[in-house]
Amino acid sequence: MDVLAAVDGSDNSMRALRFAVEFADRFDGELDVVHVTDRETEATEEVLRRVDEVLASAGGEADFELDVVEGLELPTAREAGKELLSLVSDRGYDHVVVGHHGAGHIERAILGSASETVVRGTSVPVTVVP
Repeated sequence: MDVLAAVDGSDNSMRALRFAVEFADRFDGELDVVHVTDRETEATEEVLRRVDEVLASAGGEADFELDVVEGLELPTAREAGKELLSLVSDRGYDHVVVGHHGAGHIERAILGSASETVVRGTSVPVTVVP
């Protein structure tokens, strides 16, 4: 089983990553971790650091990918979700794990939610971790 875990640096995404490590281990699967961004920044380095900490504390192994999307002019959650859908389709993941973010109804209506975009846009199972 190939599992994709998407992280954005939030506490929710780190909880999702911990779940994904345990899930992949339980089902003897391979875990890939991805962070979608429009450019590398100090914030990106912080995401990488947090991912390393979670993986080390969980005792899991994963391939980590920083997905810098060229030409992503407005890095909304919906655009990140679309990029995740492309990865799922291109690489044939069997399961996706994402964190649910706490955006309000108005922000979600305007920007969309990466997790909602993935849930609605793929036929593979998706676990959304609160």
